[in-house]
Amino acid sequence: MEKQTKIFLKWRTDLIVLFVLASVGFWVNQGIEIKGLYMDDLYLWSCYGEQSFFQFVFPVGSTRFRFLYYLAAWLELALIGNHIGLIVPINILLNIGVAFTLYRMAHRFSHSAYVGALVGLGFILSRMAYYQIGQLYGLMETMALWMALGILYQLCLYLNGEGRAQAKCFVTACILYVGVCFVHERYMVLLPLFFMVLLFHRSRDLKMWLWPAAGFGFVQAVRYLTIGGLMPAGTGGTNVADTWSVKTAVQYGCSQIAYLFGINAGPEHLNGQNFRQSPIWILLLIAIADFLLLAMVIAFAANLVRHKIKHPRIYQNCVLFISFIGGCIACSSVTIRVEMRWVYVSYGAALLFLSWMYGVLTDLWMKRGQLLHAVPYLVMVTAYLVVMTPVELYYRQMYPNLYYWPDQQRYNSLAEETYGTYRDGIFGKTIYIVGNEYEMSDFTADTFFKVFDPARRAENTQVVHIDDIWKAGLVTEDMLILQEEPEFNRFRDITETVRSIRCKSNYGYYRDGWMDERAEIQLMAGESGKVEMSFFYPRDLTPDQWLTVYINGEASYYLEFDQNQKDISIQLLPYERVSLKMETNFYVPEAQEQRGKDRLAVLLTMKAD
Repeated sequence: MEKQTKIFLKWRTDLIVLFVLASVGFWVNQGIEIKGLYMDDLYLWSCYGEQSFFQFVFPVGSTRFRFLYYLAAWLELALIGNHIGLIVPINILLNIGVAFTLYRMAHRFSHSAYVGALVGLGFILSRMAYYQIGQLYGLMETMALWMALGILYQLCLYLNGEGRAQAKCFVTACILYVGVCFVHERYMVLLPLFFMVLLFHRSRDLKMWLWPAAGFGFVQAVRYLTIGGLMPAGTGGTNVADTWSVKTAVQYGCSQIAYLFGINAGPEHLNGQNFRQSPIWILLLIAIADFLLLAMVIAFAANLVRHKIKHPRIYQNCVLFISFIGGCIACSSVTIRVEMRWVYVSYGAALLFLSWMYGVLTDLWMKRGQLLHAVPYLVMVTAYLVVMTPVELYYRQMYPNLYYWPDQQRYNSLAEETYGTYRDGIFGKTIYIVGNEYEMSDFTADTFFKVFDPARRAENTQVVHIDDIWKAGLVTEDMLILQEEPEFNRFRDITETVRSIRCKSNYGYYRDGWMDERAEIQLMAGESGKVEMSFFYPRDLTPDQWLTVYINGEASYYLEFDQNQKDISIQLLPYERVSLKMETNFYVPEAQEQRGKDRLAVLLTMKAD
């Protein structure tokens, strides 16, 4: 009965923590949304839409071979279909899953559900989650982060365990290593950690030494056979071998260490706001948080020295944590820039390190009957989270300064003004965009709207950029006109405004082209001043059917319908506005509808470019 009670209390605690993490996760990420895809996300979708399953998941000949990620991406895209808005909620749920996993790990390390919950909250509040949440490719970063932290956790269990379960942890870490290398090749750098813990454990089991070596060899063999090389590709289409230097690597490594201490040590387009530009109260809070971190580390070291703790496992664990964090920093420092999303895994490991230190100290104090000595450390951990929360929330408000954020806002707006408003009615239309300050690529123009079509085609839907609204001609039912608004990073639908300027129906003329026996429109000519009008009578002709066209009240054209279609061309001055009045002496007999006081007579199409 007592055992069942403990299990119930454990699960109850876990469920409460999960609920808190989920609530905070959705709250803190509110406002982040994906309504349209662009750049890498759109290219990934296009590969999914145009390639077979095996071509997409196993891209032989590409610069990267991340088949585990591509498999997960294929499953995600197959699940959401054309419901792009689901990407962010899915990313948030995955981030919550990582935070809950960290809670469980930290709970075990610290022997405290409270400390574990603080670790989970610290992780989910972090501003470093911006890419994982706000991009389709965020799935890749989340998977790699999850698996990398899993490697660290399993190696810790191996280092501190005994028996067959211990060996199982090591093998699990090796399997995770192979997996993470096929999600993001950056984490190949973690290989030395496996041999380090074997040395710490003085393992003489040859199989244990072969596991990581075989895993690494397998990864390299697959990479060589599929992409023809072993060197990882760099960021933005670069090659690591071409861009790497010791000076920049050291510089980027130092900036990542600064990020771990809450300092934005980089340009604002990569972190939202540089540290030196932050308000004084933010700088003060970061200083307090760093002081608390320093105090916790000093308290940990001082207690080990004061109590003459010489157990090698404690120091070996410290080396493992520091080496893991250092390895993650090193592999993110050899490319052309440092982005906060790459520091997220190091930050998660640092939080676990703090929880482990607390666990070591509580074990020490418990053995000496001094458990109350843990209270100051617990207060410092709590204070650190309390102090960093407003800092993280403040820097999250700076997301619009990130390099990709304005483009995402623009394409969210494009999706909202088109598919979000007209739904499937967007397909087959010509979308005129006034201006091209956003420099939309041909690929984006050709692919963007296919995402919303369940058939992945969006046939006859095309994007045309024009300098001004007059280049669009008369607005018809198969077109939309959007205006770029760069100051707000959005598009605005001006179709109805342009329609009313170019061709306004006073009465008797309807948007689908039908015209009553009597109709009047206000028409503006285009650049050439030429107006072409085509009248079509959709029934059998009868003798003496006439149509009169009045221009500014003067009868100008008399059309006898001796055939079903009659065309006229009117020459006006460029951009001249005129009143066109049409009258017929006939109508469509037995028409199924009557829209105004007069009866439907003909179908009218006009062109005025």
